[in-house]
Amino acid sequence: MSVTLTDQDKLTLRTAAYGAVSLLAAAGAAGSPHRIATEGSIALASATGPVGHVLAARTRDIKLNGKSVAELADHVLPALTAAMSLLTKQDPAEADNFRNTVNVAVEAATRTHQGRPSPTVAEMVRKITGALDAAARQDRPELQQVIQEIVDSGFTGVTLRVHDERGEWVGSAGVRKLGQSAEPPANGHVRIGSNTKTFIATVVLQLVGEGRIGLDDPVDDYLPEFGLDRRITVRMLLQHTSGVFNFTGEYYEDGLVVPGIVWSGQEWVDNRFRTYRPEELVRLALSKPARFEPGTDWSYSNTNYVLARLLIEKVTGRSLAAEMRRLILGPLGLSGTVVPDTSPEIPEPHAHAYYRYEEAGREETVDVTRQNPSWISTGGDMISTTQDLHTFISALMGGKLLPAPLLAEMCTPEPKAGYGLGVFVQKTECGGTVITHNGGIAGHGALMYSTPDGSRTLTAALNYVDDVAMSLAEAFQKATRRLVDEVFCVGQAEPAQ
Repeated sequence: MSVTLTDQDKLTLRTAAYGAVSLLAAAGAAGSPHRIATEGSIALASATGPVGHVLAARTRDIKLNGKSVAELADHVLPALTAAMSLLTKQDPAEADNFRNTVNVAVEAATRTHQGRPSPTVAEMVRKITGALDAAARQDRPELQQVIQEIVDSGFTGVTLRVHDERGEWVGSAGVRKLGQSAEPPANGHVRIGSNTKTFIATVVLQLVGEGRIGLDDPVDDYLPEFGLDRRITVRMLLQHTSGVFNFTGEYYEDGLVVPGIVWSGQEWVDNRFRTYRPEELVRLALSKPARFEPGTDWSYSNTNYVLARLLIEKVTGRSLAAEMRRLILGPLGLSGTVVPDTSPEIPEPHAHAYYRYEEAGREETVDVTRQNPSWISTGGDMISTTQDLHTFISALMGGKLLPAPLLAEMCTPEPKAGYGLGVFVQKTECGGTVITHNGGIAGHGALMYSTPDGSRTLTAALNYVDDVAMSLAEAFQKATRRLVDEVFCVGQAEPAQ
């Protein structure tokens, strides 16, 4: 498709883009308004295609100086909505380009701040991203209806991001915090739970590609200090076929439960800032009987991915965070993705996570947004955004992170659960295939789905009130099935292969 813009349209785009940067400067995103404007303007120069040509033009016709923050907001936010609307109608790809460019500029403008952005700046960032999403949201009422149904089923809030042949759509429903009315932020940070495993598996496979790890080597060759069964290979860790005990507990078909570390109830709430080291979690798991002989069955075990983390660090001599930046976060520009290790913090903006438990016959609900995630470690500790998850899974499936033979290995499922190496390979109701991993961790959840070629994706962030009975688990499953059916089946001319 081609884009035809009048002079007024071009002014709207420039006012929207440069105005967003000016808003943050006026609101005090960092120490120097001039520095903020410079950082943001440099980021705007990253735009390509028709949007890039428009933003590269002289900006003297934009009247932004001398206005208060409120006046700037009244001038700029409608321009952002108008810019997205006029681009979406002509070429969704250019609308996506514009949105991404402004998001990069906003990130660059706030990055110079020492410490957390002020509440004023955080609110302004939310308004900017909300304005960018407003026009697209109106174009897909069926998606807005689905996420509202998810909220009505008991979730506190949902943010959904869809990329398909119609472009990008982002919408939110529910609230970001109990007792308040504001919706979850359009591109807020969320604890992604077991989506972490896809990132870890990708790093391991990249190291396989570099010749530093053998996929079918015994893990004991790399981590002899644990005395692992030498039949356990690197592949078995990534595919959950090692049989190693799950340190968060094992649940057997006959109803037997063998507990692991404490990760629920009042005891966990009271100790949610405790630090566990990954070696501690592994040794706890190895002190328990294996679930089965290596390679003879499948069972989901967080221990596999903590061992994978230790493998990465042993082979490279660097921290997992450093290798993640080198191999994934840096090359893809995933500025909203965090490897937290023991830090309890989650960057702004974010929706809040809650946990409910009983104490002395009374029901207590606690905000657990801040917690030390080392209790789950690389079984599910990472933080990301729906935009970063989209960028990651589309790049991964598009062959930008792994050579074709290793990507094929990753997406070859074992028969029992359909699990490849760090991903599930699933059939949709309409006969297509999706590559996916979802995750939940104490009131936060994330969904990540893609067609095998990365051309269509669904990513979502959920916030909710968790409890020991995991009472929203069934609603979570129903919600994901409903979303997958809507995005990958309904209205599609043919199944996504």
